[in-house]
Amino acid sequence: MRGSGVAMKRSFLFVLLFLCVVLCRAQGMNSIQEYGVLPTNTPEKNRECLQKAIDEMSNHGGALYVTPCEEGYPVATGLVLKRNVSLVGAHGPTGRGTASADRKHPVGSLFVITDTLHAFITVESATQIRGIQFWYPEQSHTDANKIIAYKPTIRMANQTVEGVTLSYLTFYGEYMAMDFRAGNNICEQILFEHCYGYPLSGQFIAIDKCYDIPRILHCHVNPANMREFGRSFSCEVIDSVVRRKTFTYWIDHTDNAQMMDVFTFGVYGGVYLGDETYGQLTNFNLDCVSIGIYKKGSNTKNRNWQISQGSIIANTGERLEDIHPIVIEGVGHTALTNVESFSGGNGALTNKGESYDYICVQGDQPLTVSIIGARMQGYAAADPITIKNPNAQVRVIGCLTEKDGFIPDR
Repeated sequence: MRGSGVAMKRSFLFVLLFLCVVLCRAQGMNSIQEYGVLPTNTPEKNRECLQKAIDEMSNHGGALYVTPCEEGYPVATGLVLKRNVSLVGAHGPTGRGTASADRKHPVGSLFVITDTLHAFITVESATQIRGIQFWYPEQSHTDANKIIAYKPTIRMANQTVEGVTLSYLTFYGEYMAMDFRAGNNICEQILFEHCYGYPLSGQFIAIDKCYDIPRILHCHVNPANMREFGRSFSCEVIDSVVRRKTFTYWIDHTDNAQMMDVFTFGVYGGVYLGDETYGQLTNFNLDCVSIGIYKKGSNTKNRNWQISQGSIIANTGERLEDIHPIVIEGVGHTALTNVESFSGGNGALTNKGESYDYICVQGDQPLTVSIIGARMQGYAAADPITIKNPNAQVRVIGCLTEKDGFIPDR
């Protein structure tokens, strides 16, 4: 009877796999299991099989479906997603994690990564990764001294890269999620949307030399993103991320960058806007940071940012004097509309409970800032606006503070 039960179970699994294959093909996709990528393989065997599938599909284009399974697929790093190929899974971003029946690990369309040799996957032009989870099970979530400095999960190829979609992705235990900096090479039309994680380097997305409108939309960084399977990050680990003094979203040399609905928590910096950037940042929340937005600029023509509809909670760092919701320097204009700051304690990390000010304008080059409709709360300085730049022009209209109510326009 026992042998009969095993045979029935095998038959059921075969039928289930067959139905998955039929469904995938009906949708124009091939299951990675058809190419020998299996949960029971070694990471090296799965990389070999998956790379072969990608190579074969690159010439004519198509999609590979990461068929959900309970244990996930162990895959060695060093994959290359060649042009015209998509990797597609079953998930939206899973902000607190999927979980097996025993709640010790995630399940589904899941790659399991353990080696530190290379970026997990390098993307070329005209590629897509969607609906997939990336898990680093050996990463520490309690001991800062045991953090593993993995290479980025996703990286652009060392060549011109155009037309990449990274959508509905979840990262568990990554050191850095997505790195689109490749020396002197450029990238264009790069879309990041609905991506969730908590990078232990503090860096989630980095972009450099993207000259045709990069978009970062609806992305969420939070140390509680593995709560469903019991791996929320400790205060010690979060404090170590803050000490790295990096930024969750880092961009430079970008034309008309678009950032909308971005969130981060428990990092040193929220958004870094480099010397050679301009664009729009709107509908955001930067929580438990040392610096919310750091904006620079190299000319007065188009190194300008329009920043609106957001809140910043700057409350953590080594010295209170270094905690600022907003820092502006360089050359160019910054327009802030309806951007509020407030602060207070949070038990998830070590913090001061307040920021030094609302904004710090520094440097010595001519620049302009307009602030409209801001609410400024939870700062220690006598004046929420710190101007260290004698050549800066700062205009404040319709703003209020918790101490004085509406402050005089200036």
